Amino acid sequence: MAGLYLHIPFCKQACHYCDFHFSTSMGLKSRLVDALTQELALRADYLGPQSVLETIYFGGGTPSLLTATELDQIFNAIHIHFRVAADAEITLEANPDDLTAAKVRELAASPINRLSIGLQSFHEPHLRLMNRAHSAIESTAAVQLAQEAGFENISVDLIYGVPAPDHGIWEEDLAKVFALQVPHLSCYALTVEPDTVFGRQLKKGTFRPPPDEFVARQFEMLLAELARHGYQQYEISNFCQPGRESRHNSAYWRGVPYLGLGPSAHSFNGVSRQYTLANNPQYVTSVLEQHEVPATIEFLSPTDRANEYLMTSLRTARGTDLRHLHTSLGVNLVADRADYLKYLQTNGWATISADEVLTLTDKGKLLADQITLELFQEAE
Repeated sequence: MAGLYLHIPFCKQACHYCDFHFSTSMGLKSRLVDALTQELALRADYLGPQSVLETIYFGGGTPSLLTATELDQIFNAIHIHFRVAADAEITLEANPDDLTAAKVRELAASPINRLSIGLQSFHEPHLRLMNRAHSAIESTAAVQLAQEAGFENISVDLIYGVPAPDHGIWEEDLAKVFALQVPHLSCYALTVEPDTVFGRQLKKGTFRPPPDEFVARQFEMLLAELARHGYQQYEISNFCQPGRESRHNSAYWRGVPYLGLGPSAHSFNGVSRQYTLANNPQYVTSVLEQHEVPATIEFLSPTDRANEYLMTSLRTARGTDLRHLHTSLGVNLVADRADYLKYLQTNGWATISADEVLTLTDKGKLLADQITLELFQEAE
């Protein structure tokens, strides 16, 4: 199996926390869609002749800005160059302000069978603070319109750790999302990246994120409420009703090969990673006029592969198989890092099963990045 990711690098406006690659100018959108279809042809052999696409994911940016004609153009090209599984999961990220009744009907008539809706909050002042393009009313209406149009496989994004006097707003956000009864939630702590509006405001002293303890408490509230409503945490930021994991993202965490198309997209084929240039005009010119994908290829060393496995597996409920890490990737943490593994267990941050699977506890998940970096192998 394999996955296909398409980066749609356009947004109506810039969210104050976002450091993904996008443009608020739509002038190149039609040409970029042409380039995506051309890149499909140029990279048709990347995943190998036997590969079947089990998942297709439109990310961004804001893929819900694509018209029905543009989506048809992309899907036609996909089916020309790739085999697609009959039950493929086909996801499109969408912003609530795009999901009018007409737009939702249009998407329901397309091959798309899963929507990932970027609500972020139901609280109007928080939406304005983050510079989201939609209103609190549209947050609820978008999900309901999608459900009425027949979309049953829906994921919703929420952001916690937004500055607030207490946890009441987060409690209300959770209550409102549970009332919508969507099968999947992705919940992320607000992160202030340097090259964003929040990052620049932080440097000037005009934005102050909440303390770590405040954010950690909201994460704990999130875990408790999700468990109470029957959701499973299958990855640190992703939660679902039983059996409703995102197949596309789960494949990333299991190291399944995938092809990424579009400016800033990443690809992985098991041996190397490829990073496409994050520049819309240069990408379009290179693909359409020079018939080349402007990308950098990084061949992965055994140490790189071991660290990637650690980074992805430790975030999941499945955990890190220490025996696999040793026998297949050449890293023996049980012997080489025995003291640190014992330290993690003693402090209640991780457990190790009888078959040597390392899994983070709820306390440990708050420190996941630090723990992962501590376990990383240094390049030889």
